[in-house]
Amino acid sequence: MDIHTDLTAAQLMTLESERMIYTYKRAPVVLSHGQGVRAWDTEGREYLDFMAGIAVNALGHADPALAQVVADQMGRLIHTSNLYYTIPQLQLAEKLTANSFADRVFFTNSGTEANEAAIKFARKYARKVLGRTDKTQIVCFEHAFHGRTMGSLALTPKDYYQDPFRPLMPDVLVAPFNDMAALDLITDQTCAVFIEPIQGEGGIHSASAEFLAALRQRCDAVDALLVFDEVQCGLGRTGDLWAHTATGVTPDMMTLAKPLAGGLPIGAALATNKVAAAMQPGDHGSTFAGGPLVTAAANHVFDRINDPLFLAHVREVGAYLKERLEEINSPHIAEVRGRGLMLGVEFHGEVAPIVDRGVQAGLLLVGSGKHVLRVIPPLVVTKEECDLFVDRLAGILASL
Repeated sequence: MDIHTDLTAAQLMTLESERMIYTYKRAPVVLSHGQGVRAWDTEGREYLDFMAGIAVNALGHADPALAQVVADQMGRLIHTSNLYYTIPQLQLAEKLTANSFADRVFFTNSGTEANEAAIKFARKYARKVLGRTDKTQIVCFEHAFHGRTMGSLALTPKDYYQDPFRPLMPDVLVAPFNDMAALDLITDQTCAVFIEPIQGEGGIHSASAEFLAALRQRCDAVDALLVFDEVQCGLGRTGDLWAHTATGVTPDMMTLAKPLAGGLPIGAALATNKVAAAMQPGDHGSTFAGGPLVTAAANHVFDRINDPLFLAHVREVGAYLKERLEEINSPHIAEVRGRGLMLGVEFHGEVAPIVDRGVQAGLLLVGSGKHVLRVIPPLVVTKEECDLFVDRLAGILASL
């Protein structure tokens, strides 16, 4: 049957429940359109969006310049597959490598696919470059989130995610985060170590510079690759272009995704020449990845984020927002932490009721684990919008 825009939100949600495989617990809201940091539902209610599509909508909703870039590219070339060269893909690869440690890029459609690529690159590097068929172990960390496909799922050590789908990819060891005891698990059998410089789903916990430096030294000692997952924390979210640069530690690979194309699906695995040398045509591929439409959008988004004034804005507003959150006088709050516009508010109780009440208060919110509210608004958010958010959040906490 046809679904018309004159249906109520309740009718639309009922129709979806009859047609969609139930894998998402959605808020009872049917979003219609947005502008900047605000979004509206089909009933006309306005929301302040402080989760940005889970750290994706870096430029906010319906950014006019981004919309124009996408419209222009739609009129020229949408898809070619990776059997042909396209200019937007090359331009994006040049920008990513010129502004990072990396020499080469492999494009994907998502963050989990970027991590899948990095897993394959690490295994192939050990086999082809080092001549080691036995060097297959991968070390990840407690509370990590690297994705939900079968390889990346094995690196996401949470029983709720993993148990229904066992057996998982073997040869994965889970180490304690920010704990030097982790070094003991990185051995001659290790081909790669995967870590988020700031854990997104794991509660907004930052890896210390000392810990990352120790990982770098240990990986070098056993000829393992160090992989930074910056799918959520990278591309301006912390106020630096990359989250890891503040630590002074450089990886062998880095994975990106969420904000790169401002809402269109794209991911990327960045690598040094020594890693890329292990790969040859046919080793990996993707039909849609790095297509001209999404890379045209990503070129525009990257240029905007990589502007020093834009990054300064993220640092300034992020610091202001953190101060305002710390000023909330509530017995429910245990700690406020994070950097830039990637903040976490930890509560003594569970965060789910706060997220639910946020909808009623005109806020779009998302948790990070059971006890942490993840505060990840569009990077274009203003101080005035932060004030409005803090006032509404304080009102919710007062009502608990």
